[in-house]
Amino acid sequence: MSDSNRPADSVGPRAGISRRGALSAGIGVVAAGAAASVLGAGGGLAEAAERGDTAGAGHVGGPARSITVSPIVLPAPGRPVPLEVRVTAPVTGRRLPVILFSHGHGQVNFLNSLVGYAPLVDHLAAHGFVVIQPTHLDATALGLRDADDVDAPLYVRSRAEDMSRIIDRLDVIEKAVPRLGRRLDRDNIAVMGHSLGGHTASLLLGMRFDDPSQGNRSVSLADRRITVGVLLAAPGRGGDALHAGVAERYPALVAPDFSTMRAPALVVAGDRDDSATFTDLGPRWRMDPYFLSPGPKSLLTLYGAEHQLGGICGYDAALTTDENPARVAAVGRLASAYLHTAFDPQDSSWQAAQDALTTGADAVGRVEHR
Repeated sequence: MSDSNRPADSVGPRAGISRRGALSAGIGVVAAGAAASVLGAGGGLAEAAERGDTAGAGHVGGPARSITVSPIVLPAPGRPVPLEVRVTAPVTGRRLPVILFSHGHGQVNFLNSLVGYAPLVDHLAAHGFVVIQPTHLDATALGLRDADDVDAPLYVRSRAEDMSRIIDRLDVIEKAVPRLGRRLDRDNIAVMGHSLGGHTASLLLGMRFDDPSQGNRSVSLADRRITVGVLLAAPGRGGDALHAGVAERYPALVAPDFSTMRAPALVVAGDRDDSATFTDLGPRWRMDPYFLSPGPKSLLTLYGAEHQLGGICGYDAALTTDENPARVAAVGRLASAYLHTAFDPQDSSWQAAQDALTTGADAVGRVEHR
């Protein structure tokens, strides 16, 4: 969660374009299947990609083609910059469940924005979900981490509010994405997030925190329209578990209260994600959302996984220290299966995925429940 050493509005010494300008122009890479760039309404560059997922099917019916449109600008009065989202959706199907995906905070130019997490997002869309990814205000490309804003640099409150705004504007999204009209299942909305995005997911699922923007008063930003979540390498407890410098720099992480996070969730943690920048508790710190919250919860502990869980943040991303495509595919299958069963208890995908991937000599990890 530390800041980049480069100036906040630059991509590189000879790039000739600002980070913020690159995001607004829709610059990105589609790394699977055939992609076409089309000029969107108002002159913005929208990316539409139809592709087939190559990972093993995590749901009955197998992978499907998907379409991606980005950026879509949503009304957000009072926000310092427009709220832009990327939508990746199956080309076919009705009553499609929705996943709101919250990116991490880290030291990268673009992956901590709407253009990141393609390996995971591609899988989820290919297995029946509409995935909506906002660019939160803490994204490096926006250059707002050092702004004179009590919510900076993490913008914890704004992040949660972004997700609620997206739900408020699903009609706008349906109209902006070709073939998506009247296909969203608004009764089945999940939140998923990685790292700081996992903290955002925790807030929306009911976790309280001491909000610096509200005089450090304990507040709830829960959105009851979100019924289930997946937390990927999310932060854990605060207080004396945090290094002193972390508590000073990131006061929003000081006092999370997981006891009020009652919504069902899958917590995913790597057994080699030592989190040494934040705590001396080691990998177990990332498991706190499971152990410190009431059930129903499931915990997936991935063997040999570090903070990027094998590379979920992007294809061939330089910041991945434990690159393992098979692990990424397993995360995708287990997460999508968990959500399919959460939305439809008659769906056996979650049990089938556990049996296939977390048992036997080749298990990628272990699952426990409470």
